[in-house]
Amino acid sequence: MIEDHDGELTLSPTEVDHLAARLFDDERACRMGRPLSDEYPSMTLSDAYAIQVAYIRRRVSSGARVCGHKVGCTNPVVQQLFNIHQPDYGQLLDDMVLPDSAEIRFSGLIQPRIEPEIGFVLKKALRGPRVTPTEVLLATEGVVPCFEIIDSRIENWRIQFVDTVADNGSSARCVLGDRVTPVGGLDLRLVGVVLEKNGEVAATGAGAAALGHPAAAVAWLANTLASRGAFLDAGHLVLPGALTTAIPAKPGDFFEASFAGLGSVRCKFS
Repeated sequence: MIEDHDGELTLSPTEVDHLAARLFDDERACRMGRPLSDEYPSMTLSDAYAIQVAYIRRRVSSGARVCGHKVGCTNPVVQQLFNIHQPDYGQLLDDMVLPDSAEIRFSGLIQPRIEPEIGFVLKKALRGPRVTPTEVLLATEGVVPCFEIIDSRIENWRIQFVDTVADNGSSARCVLGDRVTPVGGLDLRLVGVVLEKNGEVAATGAGAAALGHPAAAVAWLANTLASRGAFLDAGHLVLPGALTTAIPAKPGDFFEASFAGLGSVRCKFS
């Protein structure tokens, strides 16, 4: 395990593997469990990321492939929703990524919420620790409208920060629009989005909601990964965080997000 500045590792390798297995099994069974922090109240952020790594290892051993990263809690509205006041990250796996207009099986989820985001497709690797937003834009092939479907294996979203980190950033699915737009000439801070649920406007936002600029969120991720011996790879997808609040979804709901200058993305929960 990689130790970092976010507190020493306090859990044993056996405890880390036990908690990763619990999250893996709960996800497969579509069930909620108690917060990990209830069982281990002294859990540190280093412990939480170690659990995330062990969980991802299980997913990869089951046939999934890492294809990118997501940044969470970059929007103050989302931070307030979950009472979490700093960003975190998780890893994207290829079996999480769905095409535009996807029908998402609700039976495969637990308590999903939907967030519109501006996804970055990288053409060059980004290695911290001193990556800037400008370097992010220069390394970007283009941006794509997308939804992140967040979900939690923790009962009733009763999460502490370490719980969502361990739970791979409360990630579940990602729906990509079918249009990739080069970033040259775009001011991503000013890209507005209208999120509609069942034909009615549910929320609005803009790129600046993600740490002031979506590229700043990607830079934060690259620099944070460097402290843990990792980096963002060429060809990977990076989600910089929600541009609106996270809207609950239920069976039968249809969502569409329209991004100024970038196109739209749609999905339905079946």
